[in-house]
Amino acid sequence: MSNTTESWGSRVGLILAMAGNAVGLGNFLRFPVQAVQNGGGTFIIPYLVSFLLMGIPLLWVEWAMGRFGGRFGDHSTPFILDNMTHKRFWKYFGVFGIFTNMGVMAYYTYIESWTLTYTLKSLKGDFLGMDLDALDSFFNGYVDLGSGINFPVWALLAFLITLSINIYILSRGLSAGIEKVAKIAMPLLIGFGAFLAIMSWTTGSTGRCEDCSTFVGLNFLWEPDFTTLANPKIWLAAAGQIFFTLSVGMGTIHCYSSYLKQKDDIALNAMSAGWMNGFVEIVLGSAVVIPIAVGYLGLDWVVDNAGFMMAFKTMPFLFDQWGSVLAVIAGVAWFGLLFFAGITSSLAMGTPWMGFVQDEFGWSKNRSAMLLGIAILAMGLPTIFFFEKGVFDEYDYWTGTVSLVIFALAEVILFAWVFGMDKGWKEITDGADMNVPRIYRPIIKYVTPLFIGIIFLTSLFKPLNGELSDWSTAFNSLFSGQGWPWANDSIINQIFHINTGVQWVADGHFTNMFYVDMSRFFLLACFFALVAMVKVASNRRKQNASS
Repeated sequence: MSNTTESWGSRVGLILAMAGNAVGLGNFLRFPVQAVQNGGGTFIIPYLVSFLLMGIPLLWVEWAMGRFGGRFGDHSTPFILDNMTHKRFWKYFGVFGIFTNMGVMAYYTYIESWTLTYTLKSLKGDFLGMDLDALDSFFNGYVDLGSGINFPVWALLAFLITLSINIYILSRGLSAGIEKVAKIAMPLLIGFGAFLAIMSWTTGSTGRCEDCSTFVGLNFLWEPDFTTLANPKIWLAAAGQIFFTLSVGMGTIHCYSSYLKQKDDIALNAMSAGWMNGFVEIVLGSAVVIPIAVGYLGLDWVVDNAGFMMAFKTMPFLFDQWGSVLAVIAGVAWFGLLFFAGITSSLAMGTPWMGFVQDEFGWSKNRSAMLLGIAILAMGLPTIFFFEKGVFDEYDYWTGTVSLVIFALAEVILFAWVFGMDKGWKEITDGADMNVPRIYRPIIKYVTPLFIGIIFLTSLFKPLNGELSDWSTAFNSLFSGQGWPWANDSIINQIFHINTGVQWVADGHFTNMFYVDMSRFFLLACFFALVAMVKVASNRRKQNASS
């Protein structure tokens, strides 16, 4: 248990830091792509339903759990959960609240470093005059997408610089480090986003093709098709986006809120941070990539090519259509926005480790940050060197997707059913600066865990393609003795390679599957190393209590 004197300097700083934790690359890169791939405006409806029935409840639960744990001097999820129940195994579920952050930070910092490089390149005007093929070649060369093992010198250097920036800020602590960065980064992020949104809205029709208009892109993202609302694939994607966008199920919110005082408001603070994130994602995030791309390339091109890499392989070309001066300004605004969104999130990912080792082992901030940097470097290098082998995506799948759902389901069950809804509701409303709607009490107890449980089960057993008709076909196939047609991204298929079989060597060379499976074993080793650290910390607590 810690005797730390860390605290937030101001309420505004706390809200901006919490919003920065939530507002990340997914708001501007993942959200618009998910919308395009899942029915455009139709996606917004399950997204908002998921936000109200799962996002807001989880925000309140995690803020409440964190503040409760802080009362006992705990600032990381293993012992926050441990203090909420007499069943001591819960602290090992809390390991997800450290592991997930470190696993995501390992590859997230690499993406963050791309945005730093592209910001500097945009400022120099290096992308002026490049067409889509040239931008594709530049990116492939930058991350060394060639034959054999990647060794991208400049990308690796940018990663080390970006990681060093993160570690330095974390070593400064909450108020002198993270909070100061949030107060600068969040206003700049919103300002850059507003500028790009205005440019998008005022571009309108470009005449490049029949439907080349930013308004066509905006209409596609905002006009729902109610006939597709029954599609479970869209609901699953929307619920998954809520996990990504709010950073719930990670442990960062627990850590941040553990530095609050008992009577500090959490209800309104959580709502403020959540709605700020929603504004950035829905209003600004949906106004940039897709509408501008539709304005110059057409809706059909965007639907066929929408993906995460549009941010790097397409946006500089689109900005170039505005003339060289605006292209430089827009490029700096876009990639600067992404860098600020990335760093405010990655800083949050580092805090659970910082809180854990300072509490349990008495390490200084400098030592804690330095060892985190070494750990993230070790975990991040495989995603860089074996980027083309699928290791990057493997990290994202297990630490950035599956782990979030598992931990969120565990924590809401603990909060509502083990800790108890009476104590839980009191923790949420204690010191609240708003009247928390009582309808959320049964929602937290029944609806939210059911919602997350359905997400987990459908992800576990997802059939091929995952459309409504595919579930019916899958059950018919199973009952007729032909087996279950697994989707490639179902958890069961991912674990056992049912669709592909296990093949580590082909023609005398290691296959991509070998690198993917080795990365899984490495992540498991990291997880159990953290379990061992929690066990040691628990034993230290017992010894201190008995002495």
